[in-house]
Amino acid sequence: MLDKVVIANRGEIALRILRACKELGIKTVAVHSTADRDLKHVLLADESICIGKPAATESYLDIPRIIAAAEVTDAVAIHPGYGFLSENAEFSEIVEKSGFIFIGPKAETIRMMGDKVEAIKAMKKAGVPCVPGSDGPLGSDEKQNAAIAKRIGYPIIIKAAGGGGGRGMRVVYSEDELHTSIDLTRTEAGSFFGNDIVYMEKYLENPRHVEVQVLSDGQGGAIHLGERDCSMQRRHQKVVEEAPAPGITEDMRRNIGERCTRACIEINYRGAGTFEFLYENGEFYFIEMNTRIQVEHPVTEMVTGIDLIKEQLRIAAGQPLSFSQEQVKLTGHAIECRINAEDAETFIPSPGRINRFHPPGGMGIRWDSHVYAGYSVPPYYDSMIGKLITYGENRDIAIARMKNALSELVIDGIKTNVPLQEKIMQDENFQFGGANIHYLEKKLGM
Repeated sequence: MLDKVVIANRGEIALRILRACKELGIKTVAVHSTADRDLKHVLLADESICIGKPAATESYLDIPRIIAAAEVTDAVAIHPGYGFLSENAEFSEIVEKSGFIFIGPKAETIRMMGDKVEAIKAMKKAGVPCVPGSDGPLGSDEKQNAAIAKRIGYPIIIKAAGGGGGRGMRVVYSEDELHTSIDLTRTEAGSFFGNDIVYMEKYLENPRHVEVQVLSDGQGGAIHLGERDCSMQRRHQKVVEEAPAPGITEDMRRNIGERCTRACIEINYRGAGTFEFLYENGEFYFIEMNTRIQVEHPVTEMVTGIDLIKEQLRIAAGQPLSFSQEQVKLTGHAIECRINAEDAETFIPSPGRINRFHPPGGMGIRWDSHVYAGYSVPPYYDSMIGKLITYGENRDIAIARMKNALSELVIDGIKTNVPLQEKIMQDENFQFGGANIHYLEKKLGM
């Protein structure tokens, strides 16, 4: 097993990694900005090192400082968590070249999956179903681009090859707006991502967002741990996630899961990863692969009983998968609500001091968070301050427990999105299950 790990992140995921390390007897090093001296994982780690100012570019995104922290503490590995440098191929490469273990995929895998065009090529080769599209970058020939759009059928969507998080995409409903849309998206892509390559796909009008969790040891072993539904979104940002996805049968789960694990073996994937799909009319369409642990990983842990962070650490230590696909069993239902420090109606961030704090409890309740009474939420980072997860023998029980848990959660001193989460849990269409990715925004009148 690994001897000492640098946790190159902050907040709830850093604390989650620290807990897993402690259970496995791994020593921990917390790197932090000057704004994060009082984070819970910083106070609990075996060692802590301040790596810079509050701005992420001067701390959590500063590769030389993170490498230096690993060197001076004699660590053997670096866990990037999610966000920040977690899907940065250059960071993975530098970590490995500096003599440390990167707890995640190899740099070439991250690079390939980060380029949406290359990722789609790899998935098609592995037999993973993809959205009908241009099968490669769009050129400057307007007639050819118009022919591709006609073949796919309107509406279509123009996407940046290096895009993500809802940026770098534009929906087109007719040929009249096609060429201007391609040019605008290409310009934005070059500005936002430093890569102006764009491609075209069929625009699915009412899909759900369903993703498949995988683990692969890079030694020929790969398994899937079922799927999650992440369709409750606002501006392409997930708000509520659940596992398993409503309406997905065991045969469908097995079929798409086997294709994902086969793809992992073909690309020699190492670590935890997620295949993200749009799901419509009984069909899965690959959109991207996240080469890291995801925010919503706890719902999969709750229905499988498998600790995904521990598995990441074991794989990084060179161990093969400790269980087979046949040993993975999905039991019950789990739901996760992201709790953000923001106004529930305007969505304006609400940093500040938490005066009173009380987490919910009871059967089937899990609270993943770094906050406590007296903690000051800084204005420099993402507004998520916790994840509330409930588990039940079935979906109705999980929803009922979430309603109770949200009513018990006390976070005073700042605004949170708890009122929004309560509205979602009370919504009849959410309770029925299977709402599409546009449902929440329509409900909010956006």
